[in-house]
Amino acid sequence: MKIASLQFFETRSEYEQTFFFNEDKTMHWADVVADSSLENLPYKIELNEHGQILMTPHWPLHSELQSVLQEELNQRMKGGRAVPEYAIRTAAGVRVADVVWRSAARWNEIQAAGKVPAPVAPEICIEVRSRSNTDAEMAEKRTLYLDAGALEMWTCDENGRLRFFDPGNELAQSNLVPSFPTCIEI
Repeated sequence: MKIASLQFFETRSEYEQTFFFNEDKTMHWADVVADSSLENLPYKIELNEHGQILMTPHWPLHSELQSVLQEELNQRMKGGRAVPEYAIRTAAGVRVADVVWRSAARWNEIQAAGKVPAPVAPEICIEVRSRSNTDAEMAEKRTLYLDAGALEMWTCDENGRLRFFDPGNELAQSNLVPSFPTCIEI
């Protein structure tokens, strides 16, 4: 696997000229996507509300859980598609949900926006919780995805246990996919 090399700069101005393409001195998602030095990093990349890059390492278990969630959703839901690593514009910058399910109608809405992060969240957004994730971080992502238009937000812990949320409550099971198990196995 090719890992991007890190580049160091002598002055802040040199750094800004390399990475900031906007007058407001912040990175935008288009800047991140266009930056070839970020292409092969073994991290999930997001942007916060200040245009700063957030990077999270992935473990094989995380990817395996994502795969099972995606497969289960595609088997149980019709009229849309489950997709991994989905960039969504939120009130606090661009967040990348580990797995989403979006309807064909929502896809048309997202596609109409062009090559930018999704301007509206898919109907279901799922985060696979890593050991490094805090309860506060998960609560923030839940709020961000639901405020961006998700109908449900799910979390999956490292043991495959799922929790389901809608904008008002934690749910015993998903209202959108009532047949989805509360625990998955790899």
